[in-house]
Amino acid sequence: MRFFARVVFICNCSFIMAVILRLYENAHKKEGNFNGAIQIQPLESTLVILGYGAIFINLIFNIFMVGLFITKTQQPIAKWLMWINFLFLIVQIYYFFFSNF
Repeated sequence: MRFFARVVFICNCSFIMAVILRLYENAHKKEGNFNGAIQIQPLESTLVILGYGAIFINLIFNIFMVGLFITKTQQPIAKWLMWINFLFLIVQIYYFFFSNF
């Protein structure tokens, strides 16, 4: 469970990086001079795939954590990691469903 929580956290950090890369690319495309945000395309593609797929992994993790909370089972992960992943889920839901990016 701790390993899965860490993987979710890494995916959430990739989500933040993917959003920053998108904003950076859009700003430079408007100026007309754009060669890519990162000159290593596989790295950029990996960040985007992990970042945009993070909402599904994060949702599965949080559903599992709610199940542990309902059954009053001891959570084997740190409280701060659990709350950070939950806050990332809120941000991701807002980003994907309610923002106009």
